[in-house]
Amino acid sequence: MAVRAVRGAVQLERDEAGHMAEQVGVLLSAVLERNALTGDDLISIWFTATPDLHSDFPAAAARGLGIVDVPLICAQELDIDGAMESVVRILAHVETGLGKADIQHVYLGATAALRKDIAQ
Repeated sequence: MAVRAVRGAVQLERDEAGHMAEQVGVLLSAVLERNALTGDDLISIWFTATPDLHSDFPAAAARGLGIVDVPLICAQELDIDGAMESVVRILAHVETGLGKADIQHVYLGATAALRKDIAQ
């Protein structure tokens, strides 16, 4: 087994806690599914949110999915002029047998434009 990093992002339609939980849950589920991972494979997850998101902590969505024994942390993205708004990003550290080139990074919807080089 190796330690790998998996990236992902989702853009929210509105700044509401329930919507954030739903969309971040979809993102986390897609990351796990596309990489054949379970909660036991997770080491830690970093969440970032753009400065316009205030309704909740993105990590709360992970707890809602039952990811309760994994260290999680939230931070704010840099406030860069012209950057995509209403975006939650993740950086998950996982144990996996996948090679670096086999990791499926997940950029949902419009966020695929953020990383055209690795978005699946």
